[in-house]
Amino acid sequence: MPRTTNDRCQHQQQHNSAEMAGVANAISKVKVLVVGDSGVGKSSLVHLICHNKPLSNSSWTIGCGVEVKLHEFHEGTPQQRSYFVELWDIGGNNSHKIARHVFYSSFHGIILIHDLTNRKSQQNLRRWLVEVMLKEPGLAKGRASSAVEEFDAEQFGGFSQVPVLVVGTKQDQVAEVRTNARIRTSSIADECSSDEMFVNCLEVKSIAPGSSNAVKLSRFFDKVIERQLTTRPEVGISASYLERESSMVRRNKTSSSYYIS
Repeated sequence: MPRTTNDRCQHQQQHNSAEMAGVANAISKVKVLVVGDSGVGKSSLVHLICHNKPLSNSSWTIGCGVEVKLHEFHEGTPQQRSYFVELWDIGGNNSHKIARHVFYSSFHGIILIHDLTNRKSQQNLRRWLVEVMLKEPGLAKGRASSAVEEFDAEQFGGFSQVPVLVVGTKQDQVAEVRTNARIRTSSIADECSSDEMFVNCLEVKSIAPGSSNAVKLSRFFDKVIERQLTTRPEVGISASYLERESSMVRRNKTSSSYYIS
């Protein structure tokens, strides 16, 4: 029985859908954790990166939200290849702290976000890095303080080499940042040997193609993909490892600036 026009159209749509699904399945993906205090603008930044436009109605993230960015790995070179970058926007509310660790498995990179108008959010970046790398559900207050003090970001970079990007948001609300970006540079960025960028999530030009921020972001995504290509994805630091390293530091580097007591 001959096909009608509608049958042919439906068949073509099914074919196109199957073809698109096949292309999507052929594209590899990487996972990036986006962490920082509640209210620093994580969701706004993720939306800007993935949709190239500001988030109109921001709300508190409960648990985790995931957005996907299509990134061209090593763009403009013979090695160019498309990748899906999954940005896992982790809710920063302390009331959900005990459950956050379930999102910390099998990741390839970390974006640490702080609010340029809130100094405390910048100081808490080390605490977030420790929480992610230890992957422990709600460390006790004393245990958490000890882990943060003993955690050496330089050691972290040396043995795990997880790509880290530090982002300061709400640049439009801090006039001095525009004239002297070194004023609020985060020490954790230096310790992790990572790039840091300042953004206004209400302005598309903050990460416009060709801008320094766009270059830093692309370079970070390339590092994340390289990490995925060369190592197993799941990373973390066990509590026993941290205690062992801390003991070693006390014995061998008591006068070193790397140790924080």
